[in-house]
Amino acid sequence: MSAPVVAFCITCGNRLVHLKRTLWKNLQDNQDCPSLKVIVLDYSSTDGLERWILNDFAEEFATGRLVYYRYPGAPYFRMAHAKNMAHRLAIREGAEILVSLDADNWTGPSFANWVIDQFGQASIDGEAIFLRARENDAGPAGGDVSARQLQGSSGRIVVTAAAFLQAGGYDEFFVYWGPDDKDFSARLTKLGYARHGIPTRYLEAIWHHDLRFAIDQPGAPRKWGDAAPQFALRGRDGLSVANFGRFGMGGVFRNGSPNPVVLAAVPTRIFGIGMHRTATTSLTRALHILGLDAAHWESDRWAKSIVNEMDEEGRSLTLEAYYCLSDMPIGYLFVDLDRAYPGSKFILTLRNEEGWLKSVERHWASYFEKWQRDWFSNEMHQLIYGQTEFDAEVFLQRYRAHNQQVLDHFKNRPSDLLVMDMDKGAGWSELCAFVDRPLPDVPYPVLFTSASKDADGDPIS
Repeated sequence: MSAPVVAFCITCGNRLVHLKRTLWKNLQDNQDCPSLKVIVLDYSSTDGLERWILNDFAEEFATGRLVYYRYPGAPYFRMAHAKNMAHRLAIREGAEILVSLDADNWTGPSFANWVIDQFGQASIDGEAIFLRARENDAGPAGGDVSARQLQGSSGRIVVTAAAFLQAGGYDEFFVYWGPDDKDFSARLTKLGYARHGIPTRYLEAIWHHDLRFAIDQPGAPRKWGDAAPQFALRGRDGLSVANFGRFGMGGVFRNGSPNPVVLAAVPTRIFGIGMHRTATTSLTRALHILGLDAAHWESDRWAKSIVNEMDEEGRSLTLEAYYCLSDMPIGYLFVDLDRAYPGSKFILTLRNEEGWLKSVERHWASYFEKWQRDWFSNEMHQLIYGQTEFDAEVFLQRYRAHNQQVLDHFKNRPSDLLVMDMDKGAGWSELCAFVDRPLPDVPYPVLFTSASKDADGDPIS
C-alpha cells in the first residue's frame, strides 16, 4: 500500500524574507518522503514572492512536489481564511494529511515521514488523532509542560483531510490573529479526536518581531491587544462544526497560470435520506470510495444517541463525528438536520415501489424476532411507520409520503438535493457531480444483491 500524501500547508503574506530561509531547507529535510507535497499560498504579498518562487523552484514545480497558489486582492491578512484556503488547496492536490506550517518554521529532518508514521500507528490502534505543537514530547495531552515547543511554532497542527472537513476548518469568526488554532484544537477534541504532541526537535522557528498585520487596511488592528475582543474560545462554548461550508472560499491562481481556480462552498455534511432498503449501503460504500468519511446505522445505540441528541440539543455530536451519513434515523430527521447543519447536501435514493416493498417484507421476516430484543429499532419503526409489524399498505403509503415530503422540502433549493433512482441506473456521474469529486475508475458499488434476492430473483437491497 502506498504512503498517504502529506501536505505542508504554508500561508505567506509578505513573509518572503522568512520563506527564503525555510522553504528550501524544509524541502531538503523531507526529501526522503516521496508522498510529500508543499503548498504555498501567496496571500496577496507585495514583496516579490511570486517572481522569486516561480524562478527558483522550476524543478520542484515540474515534479509536483511544490505547488504555488496566489490569492490576490486581500486588503489584510485573515489568518483563519488563509489557513482554510491552503488546506482546501492541499486536498485539491490529493493530500490526505494536512500540516499547518508557518512560513517562518523549519520542520527538521524527516518530519513528513514521522507524521505518516503517527497516523499509521493510530490507524492500527483504532484511534482518531491529530497532532499539535502545544503538547509535549511525551505525546498525548497532560504531560510535563516543561517540554513545550519552541517559541514561534505553537500554531502547528496536523490533521487528516477528513477531520478538517468534519470540523469545518478553522473558524473564520477569527478575522485576525487570535486563538484560531486553540479553537480548532478544542473542536477537534469535541469531535472525538485525541491530541498527540509534536516533539520539539521538529519545532524550530525564526525569531522575529511582530509581523502579524503586514497587509494593511484602514481600521485593521496594529498590535496584538487591539484584536483582543475576538479571543473568546468558541470551541469551549459548545461549537464543534464551524463555518457551515463557507470557508477558505475565493479565486486563486495556480503556478502562475492566468486561469483562476475557484474555491466555492463545500457541504457542511452529506446526508443520505432515502428510506432503508433503497441502496443506502451501496451509497455509503460509494462515498467511501470517493474518499469521504461515511457512516450507515452503526448500531441501535448509535441511532438512539443521534435521535436523542437532536431532540435535546438541536444537533448531535454523535452525528458530527462523521462527514456523510445515511440510513435511519438520518432520513427520518432530514428536516431537523437541514436546520441544524445549514449548507449541507442531501441525497434521496429511490427504488420502484414493488421491489422496495418486497425487500422490506423480506427484511422484516429475517429480523423481526431480533427486534423484539432490540427495543430502539422497534421504536424507530414506530416513528417511521406508526407500527412495528409489517403491513404492505401502511408501509407503501409511508414510503410515498417520505419521498414526497423530501421533494416538497427542497423544491426551491434544487442544488441541495440529489435524487438517485437506482432502478434507472443512477451512479457515479450523478453522485460525483453533486459532491464535486472526480469519477473513480471502479464500478459503482452494488451491495447485498446476489446473496439477498427474493423468490423472483429480485434484489432486496
